[in-house]
Amino acid sequence: QVQLSESGGGLVQPGGSLRLSCAASGSIFGLNAMGWYRQAPGKQRELVAVIASGGSTRVANSVKGRFTISRDNAKNTVYLQMNSLKPEDTAVYYCGVGPWNGAAVYWGQGTQVTVSS
Repeated sequence: QVQLSESGGGLVQPGGSLRLSCAASGSIFGLNAMGWYRQAPGKQRELVAVIASGGSTRVANSVKGRFTISRDNAKNTVYLQMNSLKPEDTAVYYCGVGPWNGAAVYWGQGTQVTVSS
């Protein structure tokens, strides 16, 4: 079975940075994409960024220019570098693995990101 282990969340002031990591254990054969979703209380879960095994990326307009997604295929690990954080970025961030342009098949446990002064 595939398991996703997330780390890197925490409390940061506006304008600060965090780097999230998610490592997948087990085989993810046939699942091309790794990405990040986030959900704030009372809000819909939204896609933040996704990256294919070949390096293609899609990033939500709300975080373009501030967040960068990357991956290490050899380690089955995806990263999310978050810069210039804003209070509206506060949410639980979830790592997901699935097909490109499809819903995630596996999910991480979520990691809390709080941006507050």
